[in-house]
Amino acid sequence: MNAGKELRSLRDRPFELLKELDRRSRASQHGQEGAGSGSGEWVGVAIRSAGQQWLVPRDEVREIMEFPPTTRVPGARDWVRGITNVRGRLVPVVDLLAFNSEGPTDVGRASRLIVVNHAEIPAAILVDEVMGFRRFAANEFLAAAETADDGGFVLGRCRRGKEEWPVLSLAGLVESSRFSDVAA
Repeated sequence: MNAGKELRSLRDRPFELLKELDRRSRASQHGQEGAGSGSGEWVGVAIRSAGQQWLVPRDEVREIMEFPPTTRVPGARDWVRGITNVRGRLVPVVDLLAFNSEGPTDVGRASRLIVVNHAEIPAAILVDEVMGFRRFAANEFLAAAETADDGGFVLGRCRRGKEEWPVLSLAGLVESSRFSDVAA
């Protein structure tokens, strides 16, 4: 591999090595499209909520964490479980199941919070379980037009054989007018 030899030649010049690694990292990120990588791959985080399996685009997930203690917010809708401290920042915790009018999530050992990667709207989404990364070839991702029944939060589906995963946009969810209407 020629790239490996280039890096080895910089072993005795740490500053130049770091600059080259930074350049390669930025070039790699620039070549990415959406949640996939530059290699024609689409990567998502697999979640489960109310028995339904979903994918969330990897770039919309900042962090995944266990369900922490929360403080209830008086006067908030029932789908707002409260607020919690995530690395020194107060973040509202939204129950995905309750947000979809399906009742509250029963918090168990597998329950997790997905901290949404959004520059302006801090939020953490409560789900039943996070099942890890799922990788699909770019041609296995099928974009979908918005439909009235999904609220516009479904970006499409990833399909491999008989397995099909709807792709949920957390960015679309937190930017929706319904999400910002938290007063009960």
